[in-house]
Amino acid sequence: MISASDSALLIVGHGSTVNPDSSAPTLAHGTEIRRRNIFADVQCAFWKEEPSLRDAIFLFDPDAIKNVYVVPNFISEGYFTQTVIPRELELNGRVTKRASGQTWNYGEPVGNHPLMTELLVQRAREIAPDVPENQTSLLIVAHGTDLNENSAVAAKREAERIRRLGRYANVLNVYMEEFPLVSDWRVLTNTPNVVVVPFFISDGLHSYEDIPV
Repeated sequence: MISASDSALLIVGHGSTVNPDSSAPTLAHGTEIRRRNIFADVQCAFWKEEPSLRDAIFLFDPDAIKNVYVVPNFISEGYFTQTVIPRELELNGRVTKRASGQTWNYGEPVGNHPLMTELLVQRAREIAPDVPENQTSLLIVAHGTDLNENSAVAAKREAERIRRLGRYANVLNVYMEEFPLVSDWRVLTNTPNVVVVPFFISDGLHSYEDIPV
Protein backbone atom coordinates (compact mmCIF):
# COMPACT_ATOMS: atom_id res chain seq x y z
CA MET A 1 0.00 0.00 0.00
CA ILE A 2 1.43 3.37 -1.03
CA SER A 3 1.49 6.00 1.71
CA ALA A 4 1.01 9.41 0.15
CA SER A 5 2.76 11.11 3.04
CA ASP A 6 6.21 9.53 2.66
CA SER A 7 6.28 8.10 -0.88
CA ALA A 8 7.52 9.61 -4.14
CA LEU A 9 7.24 8.70 -7.79
CA LEU A 10 10.11 9.00 -10.26
CA ILE A 11 9.11 8.74 -13.92
CA VAL A 12 12.09 7.97 -16.13
CA GLY A 13 12.11 8.98 -19.79
CA HIS A 14 14.68 8.75 -22.55
CA GLY A 15 14.72 12.41 -23.58
CA SER A 16 16.59 13.79 -26.57
CA THR A 17 19.26 16.38 -27.31
CA VAL A 18 17.75 16.79 -30.80
CA ASN A 19 13.98 16.75 -30.33
CA PRO A 20 12.59 18.85 -27.45
CA ASP A 21 9.20 17.13 -27.79
CA SER A 22 10.69 13.79 -26.75
CA SER A 23 10.25 14.52 -23.06
CA ALA A 24 6.72 15.93 -23.36
CA PRO A 25 4.79 12.70 -22.57
CA THR A 26 6.88 12.00 -19.49
CA LEU A 27 6.44 15.54 -18.21
CA ALA A 28 2.71 15.38 -18.93
CA HIS A 29 2.38 12.17 -16.92
CA GLY A 30 4.24 13.81 -14.07
CA THR A 31 1.94 16.82 -14.10
CA GLU A 32 -1.23 14.73 -14.12
CA ILE A 33 -0.12 12.30 -11.41
CA ARG A 34 1.09 15.21 -9.27
CA ARG A 35 -2.38 16.75 -9.60
CA ARG A 36 -3.98 13.59 -8.25
CA ASN A 37 -2.05 13.80 -4.94
CA ILE A 38 -1.23 10.09 -4.87
CA PHE A 39 2.39 10.74 -3.87
CA ALA A 40 4.07 13.27 -1.64
CA ASP A 41 6.35 14.14 -4.55
CA VAL A 42 6.49 13.37 -8.28
CA GLN A 43 9.58 14.00 -10.36
CA CYS A 44 10.83 13.17 -13.84
CA ALA A 45 14.37 12.30 -14.93
CA PHE A 46 15.93 11.52 -18.29
CA TRP A 47 18.83 9.78 -19.96
CA LYS A 48 19.39 12.55 -22.52
CA GLU A 49 17.97 15.61 -20.74
CA GLU A 50 17.93 17.33 -17.38
CA PRO A 51 17.39 16.39 -14.66
CA SER A 52 19.66 13.43 -15.36
CA LEU A 53 19.30 9.96 -13.94
CA ARG A 54 22.39 10.49 -11.80
CA ASP A 55 20.87 13.66 -10.33
CA ALA A 56 17.60 11.84 -9.64
CA ILE A 57 19.20 9.92 -6.80
CA PHE A 58 19.28 13.19 -4.83
CA LEU A 59 15.84 14.55 -5.80
CA PHE A 60 14.02 13.26 -2.70
CA ASP A 61 14.75 14.28 0.88
CA PRO A 62 15.35 11.04 2.84
CA ASP A 63 13.98 12.65 6.00
CA ALA A 64 10.60 13.19 4.33
CA ILE A 65 10.51 10.50 1.62
CA LYS A 66 10.99 6.91 2.70
CA ASN A 67 9.81 5.08 -0.43
CA VAL A 68 10.58 5.97 -4.03
CA TYR A 69 8.77 4.23 -6.87
CA VAL A 70 10.64 4.28 -10.18
CA VAL A 71 8.60 3.76 -13.35
CA PRO A 72 10.34 3.67 -16.75
CA ASN A 73 8.26 5.52 -19.32
CA PHE A 74 9.46 3.10 -21.99
CA ILE A 75 7.63 0.78 -24.36
CA SER A 76 9.43 -2.42 -23.44
CA GLU A 77 12.00 -4.14 -21.33
CA GLY A 78 15.37 -3.75 -23.02
CA TYR A 79 18.77 -2.16 -22.87
CA PHE A 80 17.65 1.01 -21.12
CA THR A 81 15.29 -0.55 -18.58
CA GLN A 82 17.55 -3.50 -17.77
CA THR A 83 21.00 -1.89 -18.00
CA VAL A 84 21.11 1.92 -18.21
CA ILE A 85 18.46 2.91 -15.66
CA PRO A 86 19.52 0.45 -12.93
CA ARG A 87 23.17 1.45 -13.44
CA GLU A 88 22.57 5.19 -13.33
CA LEU A 89 20.16 5.03 -10.38
CA GLU A 90 22.36 2.49 -8.57
CA LEU A 91 19.51 0.01 -8.26
CA ASN A 92 20.01 -3.57 -7.11
CA GLY A 93 17.03 -5.40 -8.54
CA ARG A 94 13.38 -4.56 -7.92
CA VAL A 95 13.95 -3.27 -4.38
CA THR A 96 17.01 -1.27 -3.30
CA LYS A 97 17.69 -0.22 0.28
CA ARG A 98 19.85 2.90 0.36
CA ALA A 99 22.22 4.01 3.11
CA SER A 100 19.99 7.09 3.53
CA GLY A 101 17.20 4.81 4.75
CA GLN A 102 15.12 5.15 1.59
CA THR A 103 13.69 2.15 -0.23
CA TRP A 104 13.66 2.43 -4.03
CA ASN A 105 11.16 0.21 -5.84
CA TYR A 106 11.79 -0.41 -9.53
CA GLY A 107 8.70 -1.07 -11.65
CA GLU A 108 8.04 -2.42 -15.12
CA PRO A 109 7.98 -0.15 -18.18
CA VAL A 110 4.59 1.39 -18.93
CA GLY A 111 4.50 -0.45 -22.27
CA ASN A 112 3.89 -3.70 -20.40
CA HIS A 113 0.46 -2.52 -19.24
CA PRO A 114 -2.40 -4.75 -20.54
CA LEU A 115 -4.29 -1.71 -21.86
CA MET A 116 -1.62 -1.15 -24.53
CA THR A 117 -3.37 -3.61 -26.86
CA GLU A 118 -6.63 -1.70 -26.70
CA LEU A 119 -4.84 1.62 -27.21
CA LEU A 120 -2.99 0.37 -30.31
CA VAL A 121 -6.22 -0.88 -31.89
CA GLN A 122 -7.93 2.41 -31.03
CA ARG A 123 -5.10 4.36 -32.67
CA ALA A 124 -5.31 2.21 -35.80
CA ARG A 125 -9.02 2.95 -36.12
CA GLU A 126 -8.42 6.66 -35.60
CA ILE A 127 -5.82 6.67 -38.38
CA ALA A 128 -8.01 4.88 -40.92
CA PRO A 129 -11.62 4.75 -39.71
CA ASP A 130 -13.15 3.83 -43.07
CA VAL A 131 -10.67 1.18 -44.20
CA PRO A 132 -12.02 -2.41 -44.24
CA GLU A 133 -10.01 -4.22 -41.59
CA ASN A 134 -10.28 -7.59 -43.38
CA GLN A 135 -8.46 -6.02 -46.33
CA THR A 136 -5.81 -4.32 -44.23
CA SER A 137 -2.37 -5.14 -42.87
CA LEU A 138 -1.62 -3.53 -39.52
CA LEU A 139 2.03 -2.73 -38.81
CA ILE A 140 3.08 -2.20 -35.20
CA VAL A 141 6.37 -0.32 -35.52
CA ALA A 142 8.89 -0.38 -32.66
CA HIS A 143 12.51 0.67 -32.37
CA GLY A 144 14.33 -2.60 -31.83
CA THR A 145 18.05 -2.88 -31.14
CA ASP A 146 20.83 -5.44 -31.29
CA LEU A 147 21.94 -4.33 -27.82
CA ASN A 148 19.20 -6.31 -26.08
CA GLU A 149 16.94 -8.97 -27.58
CA ASN A 150 14.13 -8.08 -25.16
CA SER A 151 13.69 -4.70 -26.86
CA ALA A 152 11.51 -6.33 -29.52
CA VAL A 153 9.40 -8.40 -27.14
CA ALA A 154 6.66 -5.82 -26.47
CA ALA A 155 5.90 -5.25 -30.15
CA LYS A 156 5.80 -9.02 -30.77
CA ARG A 157 3.47 -9.46 -27.82
CA GLU A 158 1.08 -6.71 -28.92
CA ALA A 159 1.03 -7.89 -32.53
CA GLU A 160 0.14 -11.39 -31.36
CA ARG A 161 -2.64 -10.11 -29.11
CA ILE A 162 -4.17 -8.01 -31.88
CA ARG A 163 -3.76 -10.90 -34.31
CA ARG A 164 -5.84 -13.09 -32.01
CA LEU A 165 -8.69 -10.57 -32.17
CA GLY A 166 -9.16 -11.54 -35.83
CA ARG A 167 -9.90 -8.01 -36.99
CA TYR A 168 -7.15 -7.45 -39.55
CA ALA A 169 -6.07 -9.52 -42.53
CA ASN A 170 -2.54 -9.43 -41.17
CA VAL A 171 -0.80 -7.96 -38.12
CA LEU A 172 2.97 -7.56 -38.19
CA ASN A 173 5.55 -6.36 -35.70
CA VAL A 174 8.30 -4.46 -37.54
CA TYR A 175 11.27 -2.41 -36.40
CA MET A 176 13.53 0.53 -37.11
CA GLU A 177 16.80 -1.20 -36.27
CA GLU A 178 16.23 -4.96 -36.51
CA PHE A 179 14.45 -7.42 -38.76
CA PRO A 180 11.75 -7.42 -39.96
CA LEU A 181 12.35 -3.81 -40.97
CA VAL A 182 9.52 -1.34 -41.46
CA SER A 183 11.24 -0.22 -44.66
CA ASP A 184 10.42 -3.65 -46.14
CA TRP A 185 6.68 -3.14 -45.74
CA ARG A 186 6.00 -3.62 -49.45
CA VAL A 187 7.49 -7.10 -49.32
CA LEU A 188 5.89 -8.00 -46.00
CA THR A 189 2.31 -7.06 -46.94
CA ASN A 190 -0.03 -8.21 -49.68
CA THR A 191 -3.24 -6.37 -48.84
CA PRO A 192 -4.69 -3.32 -50.60
CA ASN A 193 -4.48 -1.30 -47.37
CA VAL A 194 -1.70 -0.87 -44.84
CA VAL A 195 -2.11 0.91 -41.50
CA VAL A 196 1.03 1.88 -39.60
CA VAL A 197 0.93 2.48 -35.85
CA PRO A 198 4.19 3.65 -34.22
CA PHE A 199 4.74 1.92 -30.88
CA PHE A 200 6.73 4.74 -29.28
CA ILE A 201 6.27 6.81 -26.15
CA SER A 202 6.49 10.18 -27.91
CA ASP A 203 5.84 11.70 -31.31
CA GLY A 204 9.54 12.17 -31.96
CA LEU A 205 11.79 11.98 -34.99
CA HIS A 206 11.11 8.28 -35.54
CA SER A 207 7.37 8.90 -35.87
CA TYR A 208 7.59 12.15 -37.87
CA GLU A 209 10.59 11.46 -40.11
CA ASP A 210 12.14 7.99 -40.04
CA ILE A 211 9.03 5.83 -40.48
CA PRO A 212 7.48 7.95 -43.28
CA VAL A 213 10.80 7.86 -45.15
